[in-house]
Amino acid sequence: MRLFRRNEPVSRSTRLALYYTSDVHGSERCFLKFLNAAKFYGVDTLILGGDLTGKVLVPIVESDGRWEMTFLGRHEVLATPADVAEAEKRIRFNGFYPYRCDQQELARMEADPRYAAEVFRRTMWDAIERWVRLAEERLRGSGVRCFIMPGNDDEFDIDEALAQSDLVINPDGRVVQLDGYQLLSLSWANPTPWNSPRELPEEELAARIERLARELDPSVPAIFNLHCPPFNSTLDSAPQLREDLSVVMVGGQPNMVPVGSRAVRAALERYQPVLSLHGHIHESRGAVRIGRTLCINPGSAYGEGVLHGALVVLEGDRVASYQLVSG
Repeated sequence: MRLFRRNEPVSRSTRLALYYTSDVHGSERCFLKFLNAAKFYGVDTLILGGDLTGKVLVPIVESDGRWEMTFLGRHEVLATPADVAEAEKRIRFNGFYPYRCDQQELARMEADPRYAAEVFRRTMWDAIERWVRLAEERLRGSGVRCFIMPGNDDEFDIDEALAQSDLVINPDGRVVQLDGYQLLSLSWANPTPWNSPRELPEEELAARIERLARELDPSVPAIFNLHCPPFNSTLDSAPQLREDLSVVMVGGQPNMVPVGSRAVRAALERYQPVLSLHGHIHESRGAVRIGRTLCINPGSAYGEGVLHGALVVLEGDRVASYQLVSG
């Protein structure tokens, strides 16, 4: 009979192939590409690491049997329901939310910020529910595991929409077992100039990561799925902003500074997971090692309808290969 020892190294036969992306910000074009990535790239695990929701609602206003809207600076008149449906598709593909209303409701939204915020909240929730249904329709029976996590920009309401699915898994704030690996996930970020919903001071962010890390089995390789990248890692470079949110320019170019999390960096240095996946900073596409940990931020170009991602193959306690991809 075989004997086992404590902290026995993981077998090299343990293998995981995954596709990771982040920061689609409401772009249905990018989300559909995400769902297709498993088949296209030949992986069985999909991870969407945060900032799912869009930031703009586009009213489509009905009046006298036709509809009007202003989209991307252009006023459009839509003559038929088919025209409206086509316009809604264009709006969703660009990361905005279409909303049908009449002149009376539009006037109410313009006069009542609370009502406008409630309409936006409902529309955003409906959009995430729609995405969950799309994931279920396209992935059920395929054997593909689909992890979708909020990010710092996402309101807490959407967690409920994600939780309704028996296929989509929201790993936020948990350690999930994944084919001989442990996936530790957290949606929160350190403070930003925009006071987004899921921000914490560094000390509190560190405490949340530490609580999750205590659940890790040290004999099993870990993957960290942390929306915020580590501080001063080249994965967190963003334009420096003044208090009025204007960009600091140096030599005619934006002055780039590190804005990632010190708590995230400290956790990576301490726990040294085999892989760490990040988003949040769209401009900082790349990969870097912190100790033995391979850290990846695929970046984001959702506004152009381009999905940036990372293909990663893990074998045992190492990253066998990785590639930054776009499509």
